[in-house]
Amino acid sequence: MDVKNLDAPVNTVTHNRSEIDAPTGNIYEAISIIAKRATQINTEIKRELLEKLDEFATYSDSLEEIFENKEQIEVSKFYERLPKPHAMAVQEWLEDKIYFRDTTATE
Repeated sequence: MDVKNLDAPVNTVTHNRSEIDAPTGNIYEAISIIAKRATQINTEIKRELLEKLDEFATYSDSLEEIFENKEQIEVSKFYERLPKPHAMAVQEWLEDKIYFRDTTATE
């Protein structure tokens, strides 16, 4: 899933508690699932950013010349403007895009 194409809000938004806990019936379980997904999203974004910034890395030991790379700055600004991982995870949860299962249920 491409997390950069979500319509998650960039600013803080108040959500209805009943919408959050509706799929599980338990607000704490819903928040736990959302938090785990936010961690996954954060890891994915961080990996992508480090891969892109690694292209601009220079491995010299001299500090004679430090220059600004406009492309590197643009990449960094793009990732700074993304919604926060927890906002993305909540948006995915509300759009029913997160798969979860109850492992304690007996059949």
